[in-house]
Amino acid sequence: MDTVLGSCVAVCLHDPVHRIGGMNHILLPGKNLNRVNTRYGIYAMELLINELMKRGADRKRMIAKAFGGACVIPGMQQMLIGDHNAQFVREFLLTERIPLVAQRFGGKQAVLVRFRTDTGKAIVHSVDGSYLPRVVSEEKSYEKAHLADVLYTGEITLF
Repeated sequence: MDTVLGSCVAVCLHDPVHRIGGMNHILLPGKNLNRVNTRYGIYAMELLINELMKRGADRKRMIAKAFGGACVIPGMQQMLIGDHNAQFVREFLLTERIPLVAQRFGGKQAVLVRFRTDTGKAIVHSVDGSYLPRVVSEEKSYEKAHLADVLYTGEITLF
C-alpha cells in the first residue's frame, strides 16, 4: 500500500508476530466534537487499531511508524497543520503505549510512503515536482473540508 503526503500524516501499525498491518491517512489532528469523521486523527487511529485487532493483531505487540507533516504549500505556513498532525500522532501513540519505532516528519517536500503490511517495512521517498500538483490539490481540498465535514459512513479502507 502507498500514499502521498504533504501536511497530512500516515501512521503505519504492525503486529510483527501475526504479521498484520495497516496504514491510515490523517488530514487533521484531534477530533470534531460534533461528528465522527475519519479525516480527524482520533477517529482514524481508533479505526485502524480496531480493524487490525478484528483481523487478529494483538494491541500489546503493535508498533508504529509515522510520516508526513510537511509544509508544501507556502500560503499554509502560518497554519503549521503538519506540525499539529505530527504532534497529535506522537502524543496519541505515547498515551496508548504504542512504540513509535520510525518517523519522518516535517520539511518542505511531499513524500511517498510505501508500507508492507505483512513485514512492517516502510519505505519513504521525497517526491519530485511531478507529484506537487496532486499534493497541492489534495491539501487545498483538505483545508476546505475542515469547514464542511462529511459524515463517516461506517466503511474503512486499509491500504
